[in-house]
Amino acid sequence: MKAHCVRARLSLTFVIAAITLASALTLIGGFRSAGAVGNSARLSETSSWTVYHGDATGSGLIGGLRAVTTSKRAWTSPVLAGQLYGEPLVFSNEIYVASENDTVYALSSTNGAVIWSRRLASPVPSSRLPCGDIAPNVGITGTPVIDPLRHEIFVVADEWVKGGPQHVLVGLSTSSGAIELRRNVDPPGANPAALLQRTGLTLDAGRVVFAMGGNYGDCAAYRGRVIAVRETGSAPSFFTVDARSGDSQGAIWMGGAAPVVDRSGNIWVSVGNGSVHSAGSPFDDSDSVLELSPALRLRQFFTPATWAQNNASDLDMSTAPVLLSNGQVVLAGKSRIVYLLNGNNLGGVGHQESSLGSACSDDIDGGSAVVGDTVYLPCLSGTVAVRVGSSTPSLRLLWSAKVGGGPPIVAAGLVWTIGQNGELYGLDPDTGEVRQQASVGEQANHFPTPSVGDGLLLAPSADRVVAYLAVVQG
Repeated sequence: MKAHCVRARLSLTFVIAAITLASALTLIGGFRSAGAVGNSARLSETSSWTVYHGDATGSGLIGGLRAVTTSKRAWTSPVLAGQLYGEPLVFSNEIYVASENDTVYALSSTNGAVIWSRRLASPVPSSRLPCGDIAPNVGITGTPVIDPLRHEIFVVADEWVKGGPQHVLVGLSTSSGAIELRRNVDPPGANPAALLQRTGLTLDAGRVVFAMGGNYGDCAAYRGRVIAVRETGSAPSFFTVDARSGDSQGAIWMGGAAPVVDRSGNIWVSVGNGSVHSAGSPFDDSDSVLELSPALRLRQFFTPATWAQNNASDLDMSTAPVLLSNGQVVLAGKSRIVYLLNGNNLGGVGHQESSLGSACSDDIDGGSAVVGDTVYLPCLSGTVAVRVGSSTPSLRLLWSAKVGGGPPIVAAGLVWTIGQNGELYGLDPDTGEVRQQASVGEQANHFPTPSVGDGLLLAPSADRVVAYLAVVQG
């Protein structure tokens, strides 16, 4: 389906291509965290990409690029040990990725060669977990985060220690790979084998923030968690989904996206299905978006009126909340319904400003990209574009692509997304038509997402990083 804006306006293609770095910051500035911005990728630095989808809000938008050359690869990295589930990061002329082999790599941005690698521990054999769909090992699944001021990269490793799994936050020097921090982050009383650390990591005023859910299949007893640890390694703080009633599940996984940090340092996450299936039961934090304070206390929430039925049908909220500069919030998930919310008053149960049903024909999972009032959503069957109305709150489907589907980013005037077929697509932001295409190779998971930095567009395959030249404006 294609749709076009009725009112006269500049083509989105032109708008995106013409965005200055200052205006790119303004577009998402309404929700940016002053504390987090200093510790995460700044959009004014086209050489760096230090957190999932580029900044604290996960906007997936970078200005300052004129074009990306996909007709020829700039380089392909060597085969890396373990599958790649996270997004490549860029800092100080090096590319950083982490693998399910519990190995962190620094690659040369010039040719993709391995500068250093550090194996942190033995990963957890998949056969020793109660269920899941990552094989043969589970190691580092979530996208790492880099603190440029500390020159330190943080990962959460699932490690096999003394006959059992444990989750460990590790900080490494970006220049050498030397280990600077190790801290067990398993929640007290939890079963580590039932937990998967799937979200990307982010930074919030000197703390590393991430979340956990269950393994694919929701087997064994667990509860979703948001976890914050000071970069200096203090004891973890936890927010536990449904800690009040004792029900279970409520995974926070978001298709690999990182928790979103707003300008006040508040943390936004979406939550998957819980174990409560009866509409008459008290709300249990599941199938929702939650805003947490920097101290991980619940500030407000939204869930559809159908939350209990959604739980019964495994209809997770599974995108990262999209924070618009005007205070609105966009949310979606496996129900394939897109919700528009008032970020200053989420309203609790069933109080959306607007909703858009059947936005795509498959689940909507992962991080999105946003340019002004247009949100590009990661529908597994193909990226979709939605226009947000503010004067009269509304959602309108602009187009639905038949290709791509991995969490999109916006760079050089195009929407970039990776499909499960291993193809990288550059889509026209006005129509969703394919403008550029290149083969990346077999994917390890459903939610691969590209990144940009140091004059390159980077795309992960199952066990390699593929780079294409990106031309900087000026």
